[in-house]
Amino acid sequence: MVEERSLLSKVGNGLNVLLLILITLLCLLPVWYTLVVSLSDKAPVAAGQVFAWPKQFTLNSYIAIMEDAQFFRSFWISVQRVVYGAVVTFLVVLLMAYPLSKSSDEFKPRNVIMWLLVFCMLFSGGLVPWFMTMRDLGLINNIWGLVLGGGLPVFNVILVMNYFRNLPKEMEESALMDGAGPWRILFSIYLPLAKPVMATILIFTIVGHWNEFFQALVLMNKNENYPLQSYIRQVAVVVNASQMDAETAKRMTSLSNQTLNAAKIFISMLPLLLIYPFFQKYFVKGITLGSVKG
Repeated sequence: MVEERSLLSKVGNGLNVLLLILITLLCLLPVWYTLVVSLSDKAPVAAGQVFAWPKQFTLNSYIAIMEDAQFFRSFWISVQRVVYGAVVTFLVVLLMAYPLSKSSDEFKPRNVIMWLLVFCMLFSGGLVPWFMTMRDLGLINNIWGLVLGGGLPVFNVILVMNYFRNLPKEMEESALMDGAGPWRILFSIYLPLAKPVMATILIFTIVGHWNEFFQALVLMNKNENYPLQSYIRQVAVVVNASQMDAETAKRMTSLSNQTLNAAKIFISMLPLLLIYPFFQKYFVKGITLGSVKG
C-alpha cells in the first residue's frame, strides 16, 4: 500500500523543484548572455541594451573568427593539450593510486609517499623555481610543458586511491590465488570497476587543461604557441586598413572587442558543453565513493 504524502511534503518537494530550476537558470544565464552578445551588433552592446535577446542580429563576429587563423591554431593546440594531458594524467594517477591503496604492510613506502603528496598539495615551491625547472627540462615553447606542468594532480590521486580502498579485498585475494599478478589485477579487475571515478578525474583533467591559461603565458614566448584560453586572454582586435577590402571594412565597423570576444568565448565553451553529458552519469558516483575513506 502506498501512503499519500502530506501537504507539507508536497510543498517541500515543490520548493526543491523551484530551487533546482532557479539554480539551473543561474548556471545557464552566463552562457546564454555570451551567445546573445556575440550575435548582436556592437552599438546596442556598447549602449548596454542587450539582455535576453540579440539586438540587430548579425553573424559578423563568427565570420571574423572564421577568417582568424590564429584562433584555429590556438584551438588545435588546446585540443592536443587536452588529449595528451588526459592520457598522461590518467596513466600516472592510475599507476600511483593503486599501490597507495594498499596498507603499509603490503607497500612499505606508502606512508612516506602519502606525506610527500599531501605536502606538495598544500605547499608550492613557487612560480620562479617551477619556471626554472621547466626551462632546464627544455619545455619552453613546447606543448609538453603545458601537459607535464601539472601532470600529477594530487587530489585526483587521493580520489582514486580511496575508491580502490573501498573495493572488496576478496576479489584481489581470489585473483592472487588464481595466479594473477599486480598488473593483471589492476587492469582486469580494478580498472573496469573504477569507471565512475576514472570518468570523474578524466572530466576534471579535460576541464582543467582546456580552461587553464596562465602556464602558457609563462612558458610560451610566441603567440602562435598559445592554447585557446591564453589566446582569448591576450586577444585584441587589430585592424590593418590597408589590407581590407570594402566588404571586410564594412563588417569590421559592426564589430567590437566585446562582441568578437563573446563569440570566441562561446565557441571555446562548446566542446565542454558537448562532452560533459556523456560523463555526467559517472560524476556523482565517482566523487561520492572516491571521497569516502575505507
